[in-house]
Amino acid sequence: MDLDLAQARAFVLTAQEMHFGRAATTLSISQQALSKRIARLESALGAELFDRGGHGVRLTEAGRRFLEPARGALAAADRALAAVREERRPLRVDVWGHLYAPMRTLAQLTAHAPEPALERGHGRDLPSVAAGLLHGETDAAFGRVHPPLPEGLTHRLVRLEPVDVVLGADHPLAGEAALRPGQLAGSVLWTPGALDRLDFLHRFAERFAVREHAEGPNLGADHFLAGLSGDVRRFALMPADAPLPRIPGIRSVPLVDPTPLYAWSLLWRGDGGRGDGGHPLLDTLLEAFAAEAGRSRWLEYDPARDWLPEPGSATTP
Repeated sequence: MDLDLAQARAFVLTAQEMHFGRAATTLSISQQALSKRIARLESALGAELFDRGGHGVRLTEAGRRFLEPARGALAAADRALAAVREERRPLRVDVWGHLYAPMRTLAQLTAHAPEPALERGHGRDLPSVAAGLLHGETDAAFGRVHPPLPEGLTHRLVRLEPVDVVLGADHPLAGEAALRPGQLAGSVLWTPGALDRLDFLHRFAERFAVREHAEGPNLGADHFLAGLSGDVRRFALMPADAPLPRIPGIRSVPLVDPTPLYAWSLLWRGDGGRGDGGHPLLDTLLEAFAAEAGRSRWLEYDPARDWLPEPGSATTP
């Protein structure tokens, strides 16, 4: 049989999202059309690729075996198309860490640099983004890198962003002009998901002896910060320049002595060089980051004043 690439793409996106509706939205087709594509693919392969039971969508054993070769086939097809196109396609950039709104930084970057033309990918978390890079589905990625990083990928630190504490109006510390992280030890860290899957927040809680936490779903900053009202002792951490949603009774307070810094990196496939022979606009993006870091002092770090989860990460190349 000849592999139908539209059907394969429908399968791969559904496998990434584990949700038919979100995959259909990404492809700009109806969920019914997506289901038909996958059903035709399963019929041609003679095997079911998804378990559509009552507990959501899961890959079958055949689906797990098919996923990596299907990704490779799609990446090869994309490279073949790019090789004969005269126009220069946009640089595909995945982002993750959605609660911290990574697109704020990319938008600020492109405001000063008309090139490169960027096209946003569909990353959810670091593992899924890394897989997309390794399979050629995307050219670069932007977010907070933490170990273990898969072999074959490299990253460059491009921004260190101060983090504030966000409190409800009834929190005992809400009236302070500034807070030290240690003052939060008796409060409850409010997290968008399980704490052990949120590396930065997990390390913050360990470092500053925050023993209690509560978690809610990551449905965006508005929904997340509204959850601060569930307990007057709750607090959340957000980048200092991120605009707060218009939720009555919450305020942002600077953290000092030390100031936590959230480390943003650009990640790409290669051996540590610049563009490493990848998309021609990757070098342009790296240069734009370096220029903006100089203008906006993005890489300032003083160990006597600031806190980073990983020792020495401010000097990561």
